[in-house]
Amino acid sequence: MAYAPGLRSPPPPRSSASSPRPKFDADLLKAYMKKLLSSTLQNASWPESKDRDKVRGWMKEIGERVKERMLEIQPRGFKYVVLTQINENRGQGGRADIVCHWEDSDVVAQEMYYNDSLICVCIALAIA
Repeated sequence: MAYAPGLRSPPPPRSSASSPRPKFDADLLKAYMKKLLSSTLQNASWPESKDRDKVRGWMKEIGERVKERMLEIQPRGFKYVVLTQINENRGQGGRADIVCHWEDSDVVAQEMYYNDSLICVCIALAIA
């Protein structure tokens, strides 16, 4: 493949010897997420159509608490993204998966909780 004149490859990455990348403990976060989803949603049921704000509240609470825990685990060196989704469980099953590792230090942690009434998927990314 020919390249236009004047275009060069990007410069090589800086040496990591001078500033080692921080590590993020995904196992510690996953254990927290599992406990959080269970304790927050164990007695929850899908609300009637007039009370959907309850679901928004659960998603916001879970997302904020996961982010706070991520900051406790590793307060510097990462950007954090937390995705939380709660749907009504009508026996349809479900699966969520994500893989996005741009650097060796990037981490994805995901947990799923369900009961007879709802399904919750929480995905957290720590990106260096």
